Amino acid sequence: MTSTVGTTTYTLEGRMLEVCTCDAICPCWVGLDPDGGTCDGTIAWYIDSGTVRGLDVSDRAIAVVAHLPGNPLAGNWKAAIYVDDRCSEEQRQAILDVFTGQLGGAVADLAGLIGEVVAVERAHVTFTVDGGAGTLRIGDVVEAELTPFQGATGQTTLQDTVFSTVPGSPAFPGTATLFRQAGRLLGRPDVELSGKNSMQASFRFSA
Repeated sequence: MTSTVGTTTYTLEGRMLEVCTCDAICPCWVGLDPDGGTCDGTIAWYIDSGTVRGLDVSDRAIAVVAHLPGNPLAGNWKAAIYVDDRCSEEQRQAILDVFTGQLGGAVADLAGLIGEVVAVERAHVTFTVDGGAGTLRIGDVVEAELTPFQGATGQTTLQDTVFSTVPGSPAFPGTATLFRQAGRLLGRPDVELSGKNSMQASFRFSA
């Protein structure tokens, strides 16, 4: 019999980016109810390096466009999932297996907050962000331009929130000077805002 003790199904590291309709700084990040009671937004993960069951999935992205009907930790999110159109079919399935919670780990806890997935689609993803500043585009569905907050000694950071995925690694809050999101798949109005929440953080997932 072959031992599976100590084996790792997946290891992913990279950057996470969030934009939403909440005021900045988003209360969802500390487990509070969203501004206005509900939230429409996008969370995107860019995998700088990673493998899933031995398959290299580095330099690929996945995003969730979601409607949160209340407190984020209460779940029942309605979501559409967009996978980087550069993925091979094997990479696409591997990344979906992780981010839909099928392979366990901390990602499964996040996936468990989604009550309904209305669509899974491929899309061209543009993800350029560093220290909270950058851009995010997902096909013709999402477009965002991001600017970080500046503090007395540099960029404002958050530490160890309920959504932090690397202990001790800062999250960079800021605002989206432009945030457009199509609501058609979710049955929601289109979003076109500026000055609302943006957030960047690092992630490290393994199981």
